[in-house]
Amino acid sequence: MTDAQEPKVSEAQESAQESAQESTGGATAPSRRSVLGWGGAGLALGAAAAGGAVAALGGGSDIAPAASAGAAVPFHGEHQAGIASAVQDRLHFAAFDVKTKDREELVKLLKDWTAAARLMTAGLPVGDVFEGVPEAPPTDTGEALGLKPSRLTLTFGVGPGLFAKDRFGLEGKRPEALVDLEAFPGDNLDQARSGGDLCVQACADDPQVAVHAIRQLARIGFGKVAVRWSQLGFGKTSSTTPDEQTPRNMMGFKDGTRNISGTDTAALDKHVWVGAGDGSDWMTGGSYLVARRIRMHIETWDRTSLREQEDIFGRDKGEGAPVGKSKERDEPFLKAMKPDSHVRLAHPDSNDGATILRRGYSFTDGTDGLGRLDAGLFFLAYQRDVRKGFVAIQRRLSKNDALNEYIQHVGSAVFAVPPGVRDKDDWWGRALFA
Repeated sequence: MTDAQEPKVSEAQESAQESAQESTGGATAPSRRSVLGWGGAGLALGAAAAGGAVAALGGGSDIAPAASAGAAVPFHGEHQAGIASAVQDRLHFAAFDVKTKDREELVKLLKDWTAAARLMTAGLPVGDVFEGVPEAPPTDTGEALGLKPSRLTLTFGVGPGLFAKDRFGLEGKRPEALVDLEAFPGDNLDQARSGGDLCVQACADDPQVAVHAIRQLARIGFGKVAVRWSQLGFGKTSSTTPDEQTPRNMMGFKDGTRNISGTDTAALDKHVWVGAGDGSDWMTGGSYLVARRIRMHIETWDRTSLREQEDIFGRDKGEGAPVGKSKERDEPFLKAMKPDSHVRLAHPDSNDGATILRRGYSFTDGTDGLGRLDAGLFFLAYQRDVRKGFVAIQRRLSKNDALNEYIQHVGSAVFAVPPGVRDKDDWWGRALFA
């Protein structure tokens, strides 16, 4: 949409935006349907929206309780939402290839994406749905009208390819921690499901809200970017709120018992957020994301005895207690576990303290044509340095983990996730292009 085509924000729409801005963090914002009812003409995507759109939905923490399923999560902040935020129930993740060769056109796209993200995370439509020019397509596709914000978070990342020479003049800004992942033993990566110049992670408690968000960003980016691959996820397999029940993965075991809490600021600063002295100043306050599509051999696992399953994980299947203990959160005694058990090999004590924040999801994508479920774990891990986080842990797991008999890594990507959007004048990746 060109600047000349951008609809103006009506007084009623500004009132709706102000109402949402006055909400405290975690409070429910007006629904998309009610905003359209008040405003009629829809909200502008570009400069008008960037100047007047919902800013932060309050200045509180983005750690909303999971019970607040319809609430809005603050978009602005020091860090991007969707990392330490309470993990939502659904995911739509998309990796994009950048098609434009024009640096300014890419910058304009990132500004437009940010403006749209502000609106969608507040539960507002991106633009006209019913009252645009009849001869033109609406600027919001409309499938999320009437739905609450559903704790939607949109998290943006930049892949290694964007720093390639002769693309956008960014070759000197690639962080050392943004490494190309090595080939690990057992990997069987599908290049069509790997890599990407940009990524957006959409998490929400309503799958339609998450899908709508990615759909709008892909529509806005038409001709400038193209979806390289995407992944739908259900059933979170890790939690950043340890006081709630630990979720289970597709193998039936509790996952994420020892995950970093979203309120543990000391652990987040040590293991997740990029520090001021880590190099690449534009990444200070950001993080690094590793995404891995892990296929589970469900049929083989389902014929494995309970005792063997528990030996492989190093925890019992019911309570989730480590070997020799009675409660899930009892401190594990690693030497009581088999040497190739998953928990023993992945534990920080086995990896010189390497710790990552996990927020993965289960997936089921039909069958593989041979009657077997194409199902597993879409693994998402955030860390301060990929070399000291995922790489250190995966080197050990890929060589020795007994679980490898039942899983295979089939997709892979790594991204630099910049710090948060601070205010209405800021935008995704601004410091990178400064």
